[in-house]
Order: sequence, then C-alpha cells, then structure tokens
Amino acid sequence: MENSTAIDIGITEVANSDSVASDSKEIIQNEEQTETELGSLSTSIAGSSSATLNSASIHDSSADMSCHGDENNGDENDDDDGCYVSDYDDNDDYMFENDVDDDENDNDDDYLNMQAQFDNVDLPPGVEASVSWIKNSTSMNVSKDSMVPPSGSGSGSEGKTSLALVSDMPNFIHKNIGSSSSTFHVGSSSDGKKEGVKEHEDALKDEAEKEGDVMKNYECFKRFDTVNDFVDHHYSAFGFGGQQPPKAWTKKIHDEWKMLENGLPETIFVRVYETRMDLLRAIIIGPAGTPYHDGLFVFDVLFPPTYPDIPPMVYYYSGGLRLNPNLYDCGKVCLSLLNTWTGEGNEKWIPNSSTMLQVLVSIQALILNEEPFFNEPGYDGMYIGETGRQKSKEYTENAFIMSLKTMMYTLRRPPKHFEDFVAGYFRTNARHILLACKAYMEGAVVGSLANNDQAGCSLEFKDAVARMMNGLVLIFLRNGSKDCEEFRNSG
Repeated sequence: MENSTAIDIGITEVANSDSVASDSKEIIQNEEQTETELGSLSTSIAGSSSATLNSASIHDSSADMSCHGDENNGDENDDDDGCYVSDYDDNDDYMFENDVDDDENDNDDDYLNMQAQFDNVDLPPGVEASVSWIKNSTSMNVSKDSMVPPSGSGSGSEGKTSLALVSDMPNFIHKNIGSSSSTFHVGSSSDGKKEGVKEHEDALKDEAEKEGDVMKNYECFKRFDTVNDFVDHHYSAFGFGGQQPPKAWTKKIHDEWKMLENGLPETIFVRVYETRMDLLRAIIIGPAGTPYHDGLFVFDVLFPPTYPDIPPMVYYYSGGLRLNPNLYDCGKVCLSLLNTWTGEGNEKWIPNSSTMLQVLVSIQALILNEEPFFNEPGYDGMYIGETGRQKSKEYTENAFIMSLKTMMYTLRRPPKHFEDFVAGYFRTNARHILLACKAYMEGAVVGSLANNDQAGCSLEFKDAVARMMNGLVLIFLRNGSKDCEEFRNSG
C-alpha cells in the first residue's frame, strides 16, 4: 500500500470503463463545487452552543439569571450595563457584513453555504469540526491506472469495484458519490441510472411532502397550546425542584392560561408545559411601522414559587445582539411591569392584578415601538429637537439591521415547538421583508411602508441593508420561499 490514507481499490472485473469514467467525472465535479462554495474560509469551524436555544448555561451552578448594575443604565455606551452572565459569546455574529474590506462582502454567500453544511450537525459545545481536507484536497480522478487489482482476483467476478477515497474526506462528499460502503457497480449502468433517477424522484417527493406538512402546520398553528418537552427552556433547572406546587399557585397559573388562550392578539404565540406549569415560551411578531416589523422575538418565562406576589421572570433570546435599550444581549428584559426598572403606580407589578398577558402585550407595544431610542431613560429630555430626531433615526436604522440578523438567527435556530411556525412564517413573509429592504435601499425611512413618511434614510443605512440582501435571499430560498432571486444584489 503506497498511501496509508487511501483504501486499496480491488478490481475483480471492470465491465464498463465508460461508466467508471462517468462516475469519476461526477466525483471531480462534486469536489470542485464544494471548493467553490467554501471559498476563502479558514480550515476549521468552531462549534458553539451559545447561539442555540438550550439550557447548557442554566445547569451551571454559577449561572445567574439576571444582569447587575442596571439602575445606572442611562449611558448608551455601556452596551452590557454590567451583565453578569450571557448565553452568547463574542463569536455570535449574524450580520454577514465587513466594514474593513468591501471585496470580502462578496463572500457572504460562501459563508452561508459553509455554515449550512454544519447547521444540522450535532457537535458538542466547544468541539471543532475539522475541514483540513479543503486546503489539502487533491484531484480524485479515478482512472484505470489508479486502480490496483488485489492479489488473487479471479475471473468469476460479480462486477464490483471498490473506490479509493481519501480517508478524511467529508461525509457529504461520500454521500454525493452515492455509496455508503465505498463500492459501486460498473456492470449494469442502465439499471444504475434508472435506480438513481427513481431515488432522486423519491427524494423530491419526500421533500415536497415535508414542505407541505410545514405549511399545513403553520396555517393551523394555535396561538396558545400545551406541550411536554421543556428540556431546552432557559429556566428548566429552576422552579419547585420536583416538589408539588401549592394548590393556590396552581389555580393562579390555570387562570393565567385561560386569559392567554382567550385574550392573545394575533401576533403573539404561546406554548405552556403540562408537566412544568411554571414554564412558558412565547414568540412575539414585531409591530408594523417599527424597525422590528416582520421579525420574530422569542421569550422564555418562569412563574416563581411565590407568584403572583412577585412578577414572572422573562428571558429574551437575543442571539448576542442588542437591538433595543430594554432587551439586553444577555437576555434580560428591562420593564417596569417586571420590576426590572423603576416605575410608578400601575407601571409596576401589582399582585393579583397584573397578568402574564399584560406582560407580553407590554413588551410588544412599549418595547418594540417606533422610536426605541427614547426608551433609554432621560433621553427624551436630553435629546430634543433636531438632535433628538437625528439620533433616534440612527438608532432606528441600526435596530432594523439587528432585527434582520435576528430573523436569520431565529430561522437557523428555531425554538423548540415553534419549528414549523418559524419556517412557515418566513416562507410566507420572505418576499414582503425583501420588498421592505429594497424600499429602504431606495431611500424610504424604516417603518415608512406603514406610515407613508417620505423622508430619506442615511447612505450608511442603505449600504448596510444592501450588504444583508444576499444573505437574506439565500437563507429564505433554503427555507423554501419563492420569488426571491430578483432581490439578489449582484454588486
């Protein structure tokens, strides 16, 4: 054996050399396509569990559910405001833009193509997925000269040939070759072609059925429902610790469930847990006319053992992004109703009066609003007139970019029990989102599609949206959306 990384190719009989050459050509094409998609990326990809909806950080005994030092958060330059713990690390970046070198912006599609190869790979936290084969790969041209017959081969063959493959070739290339056992038949090419066509047709049929199921589930998705599996919930490690909740507490939660089931608006969706009544998960659709329009925002909720004497605890899945003064990148939700900010009278939590429905509606209406810049305490008095309008406009434009990144993050990592809803929602609304982006690139103000404001947006904002377009188009197409190619930015 001349090469320890290759499998010796045994030939008992090659009945059809043209078939072998055809398969060899297909292998080379697969390799070239793979190298093109991967572009100029580095030869290793770090696996990260921080951007997924899981409870890994919660089970750490040192995990803290809150951020500290928030009472003095009037300075907009303090991005984290003393956040003690975050479920996201510094590598969580979904903007796919590069302000250093404009030429590198052309690699957005390559980056997303590369990332997609690993989206469904279940890697433990911190494990790197080695792709050294990209850099060192050589031509896999299979020819008669590269095939070495094994000793003792006879004439009574079955027409099988083992294909020599580099041992560290990635799995998806093996699959493209079409053989899990690294062997293929060369004696009956017509039968093989028919079988391949049938397999392809079956795969397309299965994919179409899956897409149909997704849309059916999306269209029938209830605004309120009960589920069982809570393992990925942010607060799954907290609560009563397996003890039976008091009857009064249980009755209160049942009352909350009834209010949610009967009173949720059309743009808020909730799932509660049969076996963990203290947990709740919600998705809020961003309101029209705001920089958060058409976005999906995910929240996990814990009803404490002393509820309703104290308000529920709410965690926001930020993806590592700070898109609102009240939604921290560490997951904290800053709201008077949650007693996480100052307030007076009915602004604060009132036991036996305030409700979970009120919390969700307040997040949508008071936090995800038209001018989030003025959510920051004191800014309405500090920045007045034209100065305030300009700063608010800049913040709103940046908030929309962050919202686009959040869409991509949520679509790639949908929360459990909302997978079909997220896929169906973006499949349905992708074109509307891209049309809004196109309007903003042409000068419309963020949210102006709803309020017909004709004032222009900044050049920097137009460029930022343009840099996002190809990534959005690609991820929407992969999700099954139609009529998106026209929005691809060729510049």
